[in-house]
Amino acid sequence: MKKIALVAGGPRENLVHLQEYQSEHIIWVGIDKGVNYINDEGLPLSYAFGDFDSISDRDKRELIDQLNTVKVYPQEKDKTDTELALEWALQQDVEEVYLFGATGGRMDHTLGNIQLLHKSIDYKKTLQIIDKQNHITIYKPGTYTIMNDPDRKYISFLPLSMEVKGITLENFKYPLKNCHIHLSSTLCISNELIFEVGTFSFKEGILLMIRSRD
Repeated sequence: MKKIALVAGGPRENLVHLQEYQSEHIIWVGIDKGVNYINDEGLPLSYAFGDFDSISDRDKRELIDQLNTVKVYPQEKDKTDTELALEWALQQDVEEVYLFGATGGRMDHTLGNIQLLHKSIDYKKTLQIIDKQNHITIYKPGTYTIMNDPDRKYISFLPLSMEVKGITLENFKYPLKNCHIHLSSTLCISNELIFEVGTFSFKEGILLMIRSRD
């Protein structure tokens, strides 16, 4: 299964060890300073996007010499480097997209990147934001099965639409049956699975799932 791993330039202390995700089926894409993160771990950089205002001129020249597929954008533009790279990734022939280096530091960038998850709704691809503590995914109405993960045992659901209707949680510590939650509700924060497999479903709206550890 082909995957794209986008690595943005968020704080390094929030970044997972990228080597843990390396496989022959993954395509590594650097976004601005994320290029350095990929190179520092010795991973095969395939594409690069950005205005590259956060790397040195020397690194920028070396990058352009290294790759045929460098997309350089002006600093003043209507979309962030991460949005431009993500739009490209979602149009590729892959089944899953990871986004690293997208959280921590400036809150405007973190919240903006989480909202970018919306872009995957119209594509038949799984999009995850991953950092040291969290896996963040977005869902449209349906029924979904999830496996227990002791490393990230806390599971939270947040509405990204004004309302999410008909949420049902099965095999959770705090189950729900056909519940409605509104934007700003914290009802579904910090739940846990009590079996190895659980299911969640909902009928209307857009739902964010965050799997976390302390």
